[in-house]
Amino acid sequence: MTNTQANPNNSSNDNLRYERGLAKLQEVDGEGGVKVVESLADIAPDFARLVIEFPFGDIYSRPGLDLRSREIAVVAALTAMGNAAPQLKVHIQGALNVGVTRTEVIEVIMQMAVYAGFPAALNGLTAAREVFAVDAPRGEPA
Repeated sequence: MTNTQANPNNSSNDNLRYERGLAKLQEVDGEGGVKVVESLADIAPDFARLVIEFPFGDIYSRPGLDLRSREIAVVAALTAMGNAAPQLKVHIQGALNVGVTRTEVIEVIMQMAVYAGFPAALNGLTAAREVFAVDAPRGEPA
C-alpha cells in the first residue's frame, strides 16, 4: 500500500488524504476493510490507495453526516444495486460497527424492495444473514 503511482507527486496533501482515509476505514470497517484493500495490493496497488483516499479520506471524512447515517445510505445503495454482495457484506458489518442495529439493517434492506425490487432486497437479506451469522451477538435477534 505504499505505491504512489496514483499521484506521482505524492504531495503532503495526498499523504494526509491517505492517512485520514485509512483511519476512517479502520473506524468503520475495522480489519475487514483493511483486508479488502490489502487484497488489491498485488493486482492494483494504485486502486487500493484510491479506495482509501477518495471514499474514506474525502467523502466519509466530511462533516455533513455521521458514520451511522453514511453506512445506512451505503447499505441502501449497495442493496439497490443488486450486484455488489461482497461490498454489501463489508458495509453491513461496518454499519453494525458504527451503531446501526440488526433490526435497522433489515428495515433498510426491506425498504429497498419498494425502489429496487424484491430480488435486490432478497439478495440483501441473504447478505445480512451471512454477516449476522459470523458477527458477535449484539443482544439482538438475528
